[in-house]
Amino acid sequence: MDNSYRHDDALVLMSGGQDSTTCLFWAKQNFANVHAISFFYNQKHSVETKVAEKICADNKVKLKTVDISFIKDIVISNLFSGGGDVAVGHQLDSSVPSSFVPYRNLLFLTVAAGWASTLNIRHLVTGICETDYSGYADCRDIFVKSAQVAINLSTDLSGRNLVIHTPLMWLTKADEFKMAKDLGVLDYILKETMTCYNGSDKKNYYGMGCGTCPSCVLRKNGYDEFVKKYGSV
Repeated sequence: MDNSYRHDDALVLMSGGQDSTTCLFWAKQNFANVHAISFFYNQKHSVETKVAEKICADNKVKLKTVDISFIKDIVISNLFSGGGDVAVGHQLDSSVPSSFVPYRNLLFLTVAAGWASTLNIRHLVTGICETDYSGYADCRDIFVKSAQVAINLSTDLSGRNLVIHTPLMWLTKADEFKMAKDLGVLDYILKETMTCYNGSDKKNYYGMGCGTCPSCVLRKNGYDEFVKKYGSV
């Protein structure tokens, strides 16, 4: 991390899940002040917005929650409330998970960029990760780099170019748990974050979740690998 950023503020895209919460703690160590933005989009696991509120309150981070639920009326995804099984193929392309929400991350980044400009913040932090991207095209490094260029080309504000930070981009879930441990927040991540697509608050040794949805399986396998790779927690 460039030490010059320690005098700058950052805006974290916050879902209340493992990825974004780990990024929140990473940002708190690397930036002067941290704000957060969360999104309600009629997702099945909309409870994550409440989890995000609690996490931000616990850590004295100002959070703005934005309603972009109109997206449900525009794109197809089983991740929306009332949608079908998130473990099957997508209606638009069976090779893509049905939990994929087309253009979601682009919309997230665009809205977050707008709020960041209002706060006079140049740094966005997101938990997007290509290593465990699960078939989502908008979780690739090339997408983030392209989005950053497009967002900066969409304005002509001198000295206000946006930088998008992706501290998890090349980490596996196991490495991400290790990162949380190194940050001193592993126990908090395990107990407080919501990653489950079904929004289950069932307590498991790897964290909250139903235990069967693709997100829970990824998290469980990552935690098991973390323990095997790095030893006892």
